[in-house]
Amino acid sequence: MPGARGRQDVLCAIEATGVVAVVRLADAAQMREVAEALMAGGVRVIEVTMTVPRAVELIGELSRTLPSEVVIGAGTVLTAGVAQQVIAAGAQFVVSPVFRPAVVEACHSRDVAVMPGCFTPTEILTAWEAGADVVKVFPATSLGPAFFKDLRGPLPQVRMMPTGGVTRDNAGDWIRAGAVAVGVGTALVDQQAIASRQFHVITDHARHFIDTVQHARGLTRVGA
Repeated sequence: MPGARGRQDVLCAIEATGVVAVVRLADAAQMREVAEALMAGGVRVIEVTMTVPRAVELIGELSRTLPSEVVIGAGTVLTAGVAQQVIAAGAQFVVSPVFRPAVVEACHSRDVAVMPGCFTPTEILTAWEAGADVVKVFPATSLGPAFFKDLRGPLPQVRMMPTGGVTRDNAGDWIRAGAVAVGVGTALVDQQAIASRQFHVITDHARHFIDTVQHARGLTRVGA
């Protein structure tokens, strides 16, 4: 339910899981099965993008009916007004592809975690200083994990999460480079598997990403 979990608790859940599933669907009726497949594989942080039909309604349904350990958020949020709508529906975190101070303010006024999208070091620091809980580095496709490693030197305090370009092969590299979590779309929520109703494929992907993140964190701790 809305307000059932505070901002800091949600951040802890996101960091503990280490994987945020970014869900974009053409058919809203598939959302429940996709969510259940993700949960079965250990991914319990799910971002429902506003490009999904009936997104606000779906966020409300999932927030009310999924197990309490599942964290439901809203993605592709561009305005403070939409942020208010999804929070009222039950979103426990809000993600945007861009940085809008008004969206950060709308979320924090309701004790909801917010992850604005940024690309350059200046944007990243500006968003962090404006109160971003995690900076979504997007699109991360052309940057690569080395970008995070380089930024961690002068900006060790900033929590960053790559979205775009995160794959089964490089998820661990992002974590080792300093990401607190990875945002994963099509590499996790396989559109062909959904179309053919092979939801076990999504569960297998989810297990792989969770295992990769945990293994990378183990290596990071050993090498620290």
